[in-house]
Amino acid sequence: MENEGSRPEPRAVRLDHRQVRVLAHPLRMRLLGALRVKGPATATALAELLSTNTGATSYHLRQLAEVGLVVEDPDRGTGRQRWWQAAHDVTNWEPSDFDDDPDARAAIDWIQGDQVRHLAEHAERWFAAQNEWSPAWRDAFGMGDIFMAIPAARLEALKAELWQVLERYRNEADPAEPGAEQVQLWLAAYPLPKEFR
Repeated sequence: MENEGSRPEPRAVRLDHRQVRVLAHPLRMRLLGALRVKGPATATALAELLSTNTGATSYHLRQLAEVGLVVEDPDRGTGRQRWWQAAHDVTNWEPSDFDDDPDARAAIDWIQGDQVRHLAEHAERWFAAQNEWSPAWRDAFGMGDIFMAIPAARLEALKAELWQVLERYRNEADPAEPGAEQVQLWLAAYPLPKEFR
C-alpha cells in the first residue's frame, strides 16, 4: 500500500525470539543499520564501510539472512558477488515479548544497551563537529526532555502518536530537496529516578 506521496509504507517486522538472539551482536547490528541507511551492498563494500574483514561480514550477513532480517537483492549481483539488503525498514518489539525466554530477554537487554551506547557516541561526534555546521542546522539539531506523570496506557498512546508523526515526516521527505540532510531521531521514555519522585 502506498501513502499519498510516491513512497511505499515502511516494511516492519516484530522480532521473534530467534531473531532477537541473532541480532544481539555488535557487527550484526551495524550491518543491518548500514543496509537500512545506505541501501543494498556487497559484503566487501560493507566490510570497507565498517572497517572489518569480508569473511566476518559474509558470515554475519548469512546469520542475519537465516532469520529473515536481511535478504539477497535479486536485482543485483553477478556470479559470486552477492548483494544484500535489509528485509525490513523498521524493527519492532516489546520487552515483555520475551519474558518467558531468559536468553532472548538478555539479548533485548544487550540490544537496548547498544542503542544507548550508539546514541551517546553519536552525540559526542555531534558535539565535536557541530561548529562545522551552519547556525540553522546547529539550532535544528539537539535534544531536550520533559517530565510528566502519566499512566502506562497513556504513555503507550503518546509514543504511538509520536511515531505516526515521525513516519509521516519520513514518508514526506525528499532527499533531493535543496538543503536536505540525513538525520537520525531518537524517541525514549524512562521512569524518573526514585529520588525525584
